[in-house]
Amino acid sequence: MTELTHFQAGDSSEAMLACIRADGACIVDSLIPAETVARLRGETDPHMEATRNGQDDFTGRSTTRTGGLVLRSPTSRDLIQHPEILALCDGFLLEYCERYQLHLGQIIRIRPGEKAQHIHRDRWAWGTHLAHVEPQLNTIWALTDFTAENGATQVVPGSTRWEDNRKIEPQEIASAKMTLGSVLLYTGSVFHGGGQNQSTQDRIGLNITYALGWLRQEENQYLSTPPDQARELNSDLQKLIGYSMGQYALGYFTPPGRAGEPADIADPQDAVRSGIGALESLGSPESYQNLSNRVQHASDK
Repeated sequence: MTELTHFQAGDSSEAMLACIRADGACIVDSLIPAETVARLRGETDPHMEATRNGQDDFTGRSTTRTGGLVLRSPTSRDLIQHPEILALCDGFLLEYCERYQLHLGQIIRIRPGEKAQHIHRDRWAWGTHLAHVEPQLNTIWALTDFTAENGATQVVPGSTRWEDNRKIEPQEIASAKMTLGSVLLYTGSVFHGGGQNQSTQDRIGLNITYALGWLRQEENQYLSTPPDQARELNSDLQKLIGYSMGQYALGYFTPPGRAGEPADIADPQDAVRSGIGALESLGSPESYQNLSNRVQHASDK
């Protein structure tokens, strides 16, 4: 069986990126302390315990997937914005977009007796239409130890350029074994899947993934974190979850209102700005002119 490359916190991001581009995945050991994991578990375990098992073989009939973490877990917000992870997203994703975004955030609990998940590519969320581009960079943070016995994620190093129908042989699969607080990074193009849990304990991981800003998110962040609640977040996180323009003219909106009220287009950041006058600025001449210029610039290309 092949192995994944392990790095330590503070290692060169260039070296990590080179490994991710070559193998499609790597592990950073002990990136967060046990205390952070305990705090995160304290915030999310009640929600996890209320989450039902998956309803099909792919999601896992003995697996729970708990989302909506931006509002539910302040600690998850810190991990979503972890500087070492975002530095890797900058190096990997900005080649294909002007801004990347949070694609999903969920706690994945693989319970004892769960079968191995079908080996797949996460980019298949958009069908098989994105073979020419890397659409995402993903993380799974170990909230328990990940072992071969309890369902550690299975990854096929070097598979990013294989055909979609390529048959995966057992000897090509690596087990993402890692200790609590470590993180697996993997691309949207690498073949992988959840492992079989043959132990007596849950395997719990925090799956945070990032995608190109011009793609539809897997988890609808605008419904999970609507504007009136997103206003409480810092502006960088607001932009990361999607309250920002994806490209020149991608993602603007028209504020709702009655006939005769301003109906000009606005930047999504306007919808979550806080403070006096924030809502009054929606549809302002300055906002309209700025976005109109972007729309015109895009249409001229």
